[in-house]
Amino acid sequence: MNTVTHQEVQALEAAAPSQNMLLVPLSQLRPSKRNVRKTLGASITELATSVERVGLLQNLTVTLASDGEHYEVVAGGRRLAALKLLAKKRRIAKDYAVPCLLVADASARTASLTENVQREAMHPADQFEAFADLIAEGRPIEDIAADFGVTPLVVQRRLKLANVSPRLMADYRADTVNLDQLMALAITDDHAAQEAAFYDAPNWQRNPTALRERLTEREIDAHRHPLVRFVGLEAYEAAGGGIRRDLFADADQGIYLTDAALIDRLAQDKLAGIADEVRREGWAWVEAVPAATYADLQAFQRAPKERRKPNAREAKRIAKLQAKVLEVGEALDAALEAEDEEKAEALQEEGERLGEQLEALEAELLAYGSTVRAAAGAIVTLDRQGEPVIHRGLLRDAEAKALRTLARVQGGIDSEDTEDEDSPEPKKAGISEKLARRLSAHRTAALQIELARNPQASLAALVHGMVQRVLQDAHAVELPIGISIRPQDRLEGYAPDWPQSPAAVALRELQQACGEKLPEDDAELFAVLLALSQDELVRLLAVCVASTVDVVSSREHDASGKVLAQAVGLDMAAWWKPTAEGYFSHVSKAVILEAVQQFAPGNVSRLAKIKKADIASEAERLAEGTGWMPAMFKSEDSTSAAQDDAQQESSQNATNDTPEEAAQEAVIEMEAVAEALAA
Repeated sequence: MNTVTHQEVQALEAAAPSQNMLLVPLSQLRPSKRNVRKTLGASITELATSVERVGLLQNLTVTLASDGEHYEVVAGGRRLAALKLLAKKRRIAKDYAVPCLLVADASARTASLTENVQREAMHPADQFEAFADLIAEGRPIEDIAADFGVTPLVVQRRLKLANVSPRLMADYRADTVNLDQLMALAITDDHAAQEAAFYDAPNWQRNPTALRERLTEREIDAHRHPLVRFVGLEAYEAAGGGIRRDLFADADQGIYLTDAALIDRLAQDKLAGIADEVRREGWAWVEAVPAATYADLQAFQRAPKERRKPNAREAKRIAKLQAKVLEVGEALDAALEAEDEEKAEALQEEGERLGEQLEALEAELLAYGSTVRAAAGAIVTLDRQGEPVIHRGLLRDAEAKALRTLARVQGGIDSEDTEDEDSPEPKKAGISEKLARRLSAHRTAALQIELARNPQASLAALVHGMVQRVLQDAHAVELPIGISIRPQDRLEGYAPDWPQSPAAVALRELQQACGEKLPEDDAELFAVLLALSQDELVRLLAVCVASTVDVVSSREHDASGKVLAQAVGLDMAAWWKPTAEGYFSHVSKAVILEAVQQFAPGNVSRLAKIKKADIASEAERLAEGTGWMPAMFKSEDSTSAAQDDAQQESSQNATNDTPEEAAQEAVIEMEAVAEALAA
């Protein structure tokens, strides 16, 4: 195309704008510094795809460059970039004729600003409906996606939004419903369900997560549910199971199973197959259940394992490791005396590694004897990740008693010389009464916050005590709830660090969140409470009941609150950590070493030679992150917790929340009640 001369340009500028249209070769176009749009955005590739398929639908606005050979684009920089990209990919010619509007040099910046400012973007709702109209015209999704340079999923999402209830779409246009809410509601095509989920919910329950959960409450989230992970989504679909997909979720999320009964049956069948394999080990009974809680397992006693004699190879390996541990221990002592910290650290790590290998070898030598297997049983279940877990060596009370009787008979022990079954074990070196009260104070605080987070358990605890007192003419002995309403909030006398503990802080925040919204006038308070829903009232009750919990005791093995702790799934590791100040400085050196043997066995010999003052801080460092808890915070029934299964279950089911995160979670859970009270 011939170059336009200055005289021609001047003539064009003097003419009407409609007559200033030119077809300019792409090679003669370049961006102008006077283009007010400085940021082109990240969608040039998509725009280029669209231009290639449907053509350039809007001209560029240009001025003649000073060299008289080129034109500078003052409006249409994104379109120019898209055309240049197509030319670079050889999709169009380098001299492709581009329609341009020529404007006077003096008005270039005004023309650029006018095009970018005066243009009003299409409302997203109009875009959704336009996509639906294209489908109604018979256009395939893939073609529409290609026309606009987007993926088919983007088109499917626009179509899904176009199918939302007309009432909700009208409110979206009026800005009373936002896009995130609309995407959550689009998980179902049922307009009545969409409207009920949104309009029947109070404002504070209209967030996208709450809306999505309300519409899928009868379905199973494939991303999080252990049964789905165990059975497998493909197996479920192959069995005819229905699925609902959330197009707006991430790639590995947003899949909901609509047939809960089917996934339960498939899981049960698969677990039954594993149970058959376990049954062939010789157990008296084997049960397969998809879920077994801590309380379920506490109903059983654990059968003892027997240590078999190691074979020649194992004995040689054990002796070699023991010799190596001794050698490393001596080298570590020498390094510590020489204050060679780097070498000492390396030797300490090696000692820990050797200790772990020894423990693993010893564990392999422990097994259930044939007599035990003939009386005991096993439960096959799933952990939270959907992985099979086998709890072997479970004994019902009658089976445990029979095994003990058999052991006495086989051992030739006369019953008169045998201690009574229920007689207490010889007392071991333990903790002082003062420390017991301190630890039980922290346990009280943890039980209080956990109960406050569990309205069902809180209500059950309250009713339990009232039934015993009113209907059974008895005093509650298991659940430490003061029905006379005596809040236990003076734990500082037992544990000086209680006020700053995560559990105490979390409970105070819960109490403040609820209490500050309540009127102090008696009649006015009753009216406010009467207006609350039953769910809100029960949540408020949970906070109040929790504050009456009191399990402070001077006895290390006091079982107060055991049932309550099991009901709320109390995990002291979420609320308390063993520190020098809070624990190790208050027990004997022997107790510290016994504890270290459990969480860092490779360090026992080294710590045994250190002064008591230094051992406490070192024990705190070694215990960090191990999850170790004093015996007082563990299950009261030591006979019902075999070390192997208990450790496995703990590692698989332990929460990853820090105490601070757990406390924050507790406060968040009560925001609903606080907002309801404010309303």
